[in-house]
Amino acid sequence: MSKEVTAEQIQMLDEMVARAKAAADIIATYDQERVDRLCQAVAAAVCDMKFWGPMCDEAVDETRLGDKVTKRNKRNKVKLILRDCLRQKSVGIIEEIPEKGLVKYAKPVGVIATLVPTTNPCLTPAGQVVYAIKARDVLICSPHPRAKNVTNKCINVIRETLVREGAPADIIQGIAEPSIALTQELMKKVNLVIATGGRPMVKSAYSSGTPAYGSGAGNATVIIDETANTPERQAEAAMNSRISKCSDFGSGCSCDGNLLIHESVYDGFVAALVKEGAYLANEEEAEKLKAVMWDEIGHRLPNTVAISPQKLAEAAGFTIPDDRKFIAVTGGGKNDIGKEHYFSSEKLTTLLSLFKYEGEFENALDMMRAIFEVGGKGHSCGIYSWNDEHIHRLGMAAPVSRIMVRQPNNRGNSGSSTNGMPPTSSMGCGTWGGNIVSENIALKHYMNTTWVARPLAEDMPSNKELFGDFFKEGMDEE
Repeated sequence: MSKEVTAEQIQMLDEMVARAKAAADIIATYDQERVDRLCQAVAAAVCDMKFWGPMCDEAVDETRLGDKVTKRNKRNKVKLILRDCLRQKSVGIIEEIPEKGLVKYAKPVGVIATLVPTTNPCLTPAGQVVYAIKARDVLICSPHPRAKNVTNKCINVIRETLVREGAPADIIQGIAEPSIALTQELMKKVNLVIATGGRPMVKSAYSSGTPAYGSGAGNATVIIDETANTPERQAEAAMNSRISKCSDFGSGCSCDGNLLIHESVYDGFVAALVKEGAYLANEEEAEKLKAVMWDEIGHRLPNTVAISPQKLAEAAGFTIPDDRKFIAVTGGGKNDIGKEHYFSSEKLTTLLSLFKYEGEFENALDMMRAIFEVGGKGHSCGIYSWNDEHIHRLGMAAPVSRIMVRQPNNRGNSGSSTNGMPPTSSMGCGTWGGNIVSENIALKHYMNTTWVARPLAEDMPSNKELFGDFFKEGMDEE
């Protein structure tokens, strides 16, 4: 990839930004009905399985990452984004708070540069353009070079749909031949950057001088406590672990990576995992897996990212049955967590680490904290518990932005039809993960908001009420 941007490339970016601004001027005039219809039109175009299915195949073929079958399920996120958009206002007055004398008006952000990750080359532009249209913004997409063809194919279908609806095609554009240098230049020329991907990409976005939203690295960790003590509960937890681990061959930052299992339910739960398709690697096989997943200083090797468990085993020098859905390794206990213990870090493939904790729930919390010191702080964790006190204690202790209770992390934390999380493909991880927000990047982040404040009766308590025990007579006198 080119390290410098040529004069021709600068001219190309300037022309793209000029077209985007012209489109932004037009969409800014649309009323709510027009905006909502456009959201429906583009979402319907990409969600049609006659389009989405072949696009999933092309994405896997081009990127050599992920699973053609489960990647198809990601279209549901676009449907959820559309659902939430249709239920919210985004033009004119969007909220009134009479008791505070406040009225809020939505305004467009303008031109957004979005950095599209190689793991979600279709979902990211498809979901983000629905939010952008709803907020009356425009997008310029910078695909990952390894996914440029499929990303631009998705963008072109959206552009064709916009034209059929009488809207400017340039509401969304894609860079045909992306590079790091070109993306860095683009980020300087827009009003907002949304960076979904690795830490270097997010850091570059924050360094661009343009306001930016970023996402952090994952290392999703789930506690299975002693209340998962019936075959039915263990089967449910095992099924959801398999769903979260296997989605798109574990390519997502939300996919389960580590399970912390109470000693009293460990054997029964592991048996349930095997029924769900786990292959339990022995100690020798685990060492072989470690050798092909990480280098000698713990850097994740790319050739084993987001591949089937059979290919992962083959790369490591052994074979597993064709019906196995993922590989599980026994991570050990608290003493087997740390930066020198690679199985406690993010896997990004069809491998799951199992850790056993003993005794009180605080021991699980200690192990959870130790894992997030290895990586993934700020992102996500989960719990299979029917003990509300345990759920509360995890909520108080976990250094993450989202916790899923008795549901798959990869489906739940980015929004689901069975929880209230805002649907997204971009998840902020707070200052823990080097991000500005600790929430899902959703509609409100695509809008500017004007607050109009009307006068109210004075609301100021007395000094005695205000300062409490620290009140002193004569505090207002020099």
